[in-house]
Amino acid sequence: MFLQQFRRSFHVTRFACNASKEKNALATLRKKTGYTFANCKKALELHQNDLELAEKWLREQAQSLGWSKATKLAERSTAQGLVGVLIRGRIGAMVEVNCETDFVARNEHFKSFVDRASRLCVRYTEASDFDGDLWKLGFESEALMKLSDGEGKSLGDHLALLIGTVGENATIKRAICFKTNNDVQLSGYAHPSLSNDAVLDDITQVGKYGALVAVRSGNKVDDEFQKNLCQHIVGYNPKKIGEEGKDKPLAEKDDEPCLIYQEFIVDPDRSVGEALKEYDVSIVDYQRFECGEKLKSEQVEAVNLN
Repeated sequence: MFLQQFRRSFHVTRFACNASKEKNALATLRKKTGYTFANCKKALELHQNDLELAEKWLREQAQSLGWSKATKLAERSTAQGLVGVLIRGRIGAMVEVNCETDFVARNEHFKSFVDRASRLCVRYTEASDFDGDLWKLGFESEALMKLSDGEGKSLGDHLALLIGTVGENATIKRAICFKTNNDVQLSGYAHPSLSNDAVLDDITQVGKYGALVAVRSGNKVDDEFQKNLCQHIVGYNPKKIGEEGKDKPLAEKDDEPCLIYQEFIVDPDRSVGEALKEYDVSIVDYQRFECGEKLKSEQVEAVNLN
């Protein structure tokens, strides 16, 4: 009698223990991958609760599904998304990744992909040598898709994985990189910003707008001032830097406002040019991205199609 009770108790305890392990493995896999309960459960069942093999299978399935979905969803509009801005020392990258809905743009998987794209652009730029003070490199969608992560996968492969995960169309639209030498310094900003820090080195900022700014100065430029310049460019969208005296008449033209003559966003009582003089800084170049904006090439194409 005692032996039967012991065996029954042992069986129940072992069953409870196994069930607990399975539950923990399922929770771990879901948290790590973000995939559905059903998919994670299936992956664990197929691989005898081996977390590593289950995760690998899930990602392979998601990527395969992603390529299939990418083909089916390719015609869907991707007007939402994020701009990512990453500064790493003397290299800066700004990318635009688009999706169908703002809901997906707020998804952590989507933000992680924007970070990956930004870092691959920086990595590519790091390997390039140049002479001069500033080197600019622009990427179109097709070139971005071919960037390698160094582990046998392209950014296009990771995009397919993203599509398989979020379940809607996504595209990599464009990117630009700055690389500087000598006394040229870089800053970047994404709006709306989730941080009050003036400069975020090696952290990808994401938002609906972004700016990269290269400035020249013999001294270390105040971080807060650089951030304010970026914010100004995002907010006021100047079309050119401008030159003292030469371009002043253009300052009043709505179609071609010059940066140095605009009222400084943090101090309307003085112009950007006046603020630059105070800090002994000159702007070498800048770039502004707005998520979903029409590019000149797209505008020309649209006209031709009509």
